[in-house]
Amino acid sequence: MTDLSHLRDDFPILHREVNGWPLVYLDSAATTQKPVQVLDAVDAFYRTKNANVHRGAHTLSAEATAAYEGARAKVAAFVNAGSPNEIVFSRGATTALNHIAYGWGLNHLSAGDRVVLTVMEHHANVVPWQLLARYTGIELVYLTLDDDYEVDLTGLDDLLDERVKVVAISAMSNVTGTLGPVRPLVEAARSVGALVVVDAAQLVPHSPTDVQDLDADFLVFSGHKMLAPTGIGALWGKSERLEEMEPTEGGGEMIADVGLYESRWAPVPQKFEAGTPPVAQAVGLGAAVDYLTAIGMETVRAHEHAITGYTLKRLAEVPDLKVYGPSDPTRRGGAVSFTLADIHAHDIATILDQRGIEVRAGHHCAKPLMRYLAVPATARASFYLYNTTDDVDRLVDGLFEARSVFGFDA
Repeated sequence: MTDLSHLRDDFPILHREVNGWPLVYLDSAATTQKPVQVLDAVDAFYRTKNANVHRGAHTLSAEATAAYEGARAKVAAFVNAGSPNEIVFSRGATTALNHIAYGWGLNHLSAGDRVVLTVMEHHANVVPWQLLARYTGIELVYLTLDDDYEVDLTGLDDLLDERVKVVAISAMSNVTGTLGPVRPLVEAARSVGALVVVDAAQLVPHSPTDVQDLDADFLVFSGHKMLAPTGIGALWGKSERLEEMEPTEGGGEMIADVGLYESRWAPVPQKFEAGTPPVAQAVGLGAAVDYLTAIGMETVRAHEHAITGYTLKRLAEVPDLKVYGPSDPTRRGGAVSFTLADIHAHDIATILDQRGIEVRAGHHCAKPLMRYLAVPATARASFYLYNTTDDVDRLVDGLFEARSVFGFDA
């Protein structure tokens, strides 16, 4: 395993205790912790160059604008966008997916058109399309999973026809860790002239991502899942697709001119960034990109391969525990969901928390997937570059404790 344990010193929160135990943070699929490099970048912005961007003629505004647009350029390079103008800043992946559904879908889809999704999608890649169906009469069609929790493509040829206009897929499930078959779906979608939307909220923080190589039409991700502050994310789109979109918010930054009865929009990407943008958050995202780039995303991915494989091996030692997700760690991410006997996931999380181990419990904003798996909830341990095998060992010890508390070792 690539040893990244030295990075833990960069994360102040990892040095605290919870309930008298050293903190073990295993909830990075929900949000990641922040290194001092990101914290310092945000603090320095507010201390030295805080101002509104683009519209001001004074020094602070010029410096803030340079910092904001510099962050955009860093993010564009991180995912290999063709231009910084292909990156639209948003509040996160959820907002970006709504931009796509309403800004593109509302203006290009009509009754009878189909959007293809999968049962493993986060609510953020389901609900906007459901609302769009209510407004336009489009139909939603779902791909299911195979026995190893991967997207089943066996019936894809029969499903795809001229009615399919959009294929929207998670590149990595936040529940099962399943890697979405993005490239096969892009090829299939192209055969019928459909667009592809990729929810990469779990992919971009954990694996090298090249939007030009993936060749989707849109891809979204969130900063807070990749060491950056909350309230910032990105929508990448091919230039022609962004030009086809209408803005979903109006006012301020997104206009070229405003009359009494009609307005003209600013060029992309400002066209989609109404009002005062999250400047400090963008600076933090740029600092997070710098941090991850210095480590190398191949190194991050290799580390997570190893720690996920170790986790799956150790969890197999716990009686009555069932893991939901691919068995091959090279075919999945580091979000590991499980159930333990008939102990409710919230009870598991509470017992672990008493030992300083922080996991997520519930439906993980994926209720359709929970119903498909026929479970009300799962516990989920999710890993990032600052986790170690010691964290996994603490998790397993805590699960044995949960079994004992509920009398399964009696």
